[in-house]
Amino acid sequence: MTETQVRTSPYGTWTSPIGADAAAAGQKKVEWAAFIGEEVWWTEWRPGESGRVALVRRTPDGSVGDALGPGWNVRTRVIEYGGQPWLPLGDDPGAGFVFTHWDDQRVYRAVPGGRPEPVSPEPALPGGAAYADFCVVGDEVWCLREVALTADRCEVRRDLVALPLDGSAAGDPAAVRVLAASHHLMTGPKVSPDGRYACWLGWDHPRMPWDGTELMVAPVGPDGTLGPARVLAGGPGVAVSQAEWAPDRPGVLYVLSDTTGWWNVHELGLDGSVRPLCAREEEFGEALWRIGARWFLPVGGGRMFVTHGVGARRLALLGADGSLTDLDGREELTEWAVLATDGRRVVASAAGPRDRGELLLVGADGGAPEVLRASDTAYADHLPPGYHAVFRGPEGEEVHAYVYPPHNPGFRAPEGELPPYVVQAHGGPTTRSQLVADLSTAFFTSRGVGVVDVQYGGSTGFGRAYRERLREAWGVVDVRDCATAVRGLVARGEADPGRIGIRGGSAGGWTAAASLAAEPELYRVAGIYFPLLDPEEWRAQGTHDFESRYLESLIGPWPRAAGRYAQVSPLRRAGEVRAPFVLMQGLEDAVCPPVQAERYVERMRESGVPHAYLTFKEEQHGFRMARTVVDCLHAELSVYGQVFGFEAPGVPRTELSADGRD
Repeated sequence: MTETQVRTSPYGTWTSPIGADAAAAGQKKVEWAAFIGEEVWWTEWRPGESGRVALVRRTPDGSVGDALGPGWNVRTRVIEYGGQPWLPLGDDPGAGFVFTHWDDQRVYRAVPGGRPEPVSPEPALPGGAAYADFCVVGDEVWCLREVALTADRCEVRRDLVALPLDGSAAGDPAAVRVLAASHHLMTGPKVSPDGRYACWLGWDHPRMPWDGTELMVAPVGPDGTLGPARVLAGGPGVAVSQAEWAPDRPGVLYVLSDTTGWWNVHELGLDGSVRPLCAREEEFGEALWRIGARWFLPVGGGRMFVTHGVGARRLALLGADGSLTDLDGREELTEWAVLATDGRRVVASAAGPRDRGELLLVGADGGAPEVLRASDTAYADHLPPGYHAVFRGPEGEEVHAYVYPPHNPGFRAPEGELPPYVVQAHGGPTTRSQLVADLSTAFFTSRGVGVVDVQYGGSTGFGRAYRERLREAWGVVDVRDCATAVRGLVARGEADPGRIGIRGGSAGGWTAAASLAAEPELYRVAGIYFPLLDPEEWRAQGTHDFESRYLESLIGPWPRAAGRYAQVSPLRRAGEVRAPFVLMQGLEDAVCPPVQAERYVERMRESGVPHAYLTFKEEQHGFRMARTVVDCLHAELSVYGQVFGFEAPGVPRTELSADGRD
């Protein structure tokens, strides 16, 4: 495009080819992969199919297709955030596979082209028994089972069970064998290659798995029962996130543990001996939010595929001698995740600031990777040049952030105009964002609204000390760090101090709502998605089991910290809010129930704060349907424009009023 073809127009008024529908469709996510012989299979989230998760099959000739019909949804609701939902039963596709179906949460067995048949019994409550993290042992599949004891799933029981693959348990619950129940929360069992031992991770309330877990090991008897389990690693202050048996060394385990303050890989013997394999101040893993998640994959000979880094992630081969050989060779790819290995190759997903994500097959020899699913290059010219920035807080502490400036090759702003910026607070809060191309971000930046994605204290990716900054300080540190980052942009002359907003979902929605009350002179508007708004109610009765004691580490033990719960509650501080906002809530949300959003909106009606409130009947926690994402992005941009003083072309208007309901 020539200089004369570039139009001058105020920030926020630029036209963009990236519509909300493109942003919604671009949220496809590839996960939970496996080799079946020479074939590669994976799950794929389909926003355009009501958020269904499909099981995809790629044959050696490169043809790709669904392994199940459109009525099947391969997704488990274990701990509400899910986990490994399927597993092949052998190296031949004809051996079939097992999977959890979202609609009823039962486990099914299927072969390509055949009709799936249930192998788990029908639960007492609809969808009341969920399964995840499968392991084939003889003619059974072993896994984690989560049974809801109440209709709202706030009370559950978990155990490790064996399901007969012949389907006998489908009609006879007594055919399900209970293997163990060492803790209230657990991962599924993994059996050693020689069949002699099983291991799993466990933890109890009030700890979360990134606070401390225990690695359990139990002998497997000749009859398939488990003997007494013992703790081999971990504890109250050590978070073991993953454990794998060495494929060719009996009695040896590899574990991902943060004993050094960083999630590093260690070798463990059954006698308790420990050897760090690559001691670095880098993260080789993440917080365990989903049951069965894996960040390293052993391949034999003491070697394994790993990802590592601080903030960003590289793909590497970790040698038996502790050497680390990066395999990716493409500097533009800043985020890697290992999904599956056949012992010679790894299936990995990769993305970067200008790359929306591709699925690659990478060999241990470091040769050129084979592209299994190419990156979508549509809109490449309109992706923002994102970069990693580090700001300094009031006490000199580091605050990491990813900055996405406004960018559109067809437009420039009038001379002297500074851009509006929206702070993005990620969910969790014990997780992180990634510095990768994302069409939801580009939806804003290509129209002239900058985004700064803040990795506030408490985020993963920067070591345990950075993560621990949020302990008993949620609603304070996250709010302060978000303000620090955007004030840093203002100080550098990169953002308009009079046009700053904030957005976030779940825990990020909490931070956005808390920031409106805590920083009324900074934030002019907010986009709030499915937020937690009243921690006292949430702790007592308002959420699911997995996170039911999370606030004891985030805010403080109850009732000792009762005063702090009130001080940081966005609902209780609603009277301090003056800035307009749009709040978006799923009515089937079991994590952050809509009752809190309703109460928050009612307070705003009483105060006369302009707002819009959008609800979605079929959405749970984290919106999955394309039409929902479209409606939300349109509403956000419309509201930002009304507050910042621009009208975004082609975006329907969302009315703000003190009555607020859309």
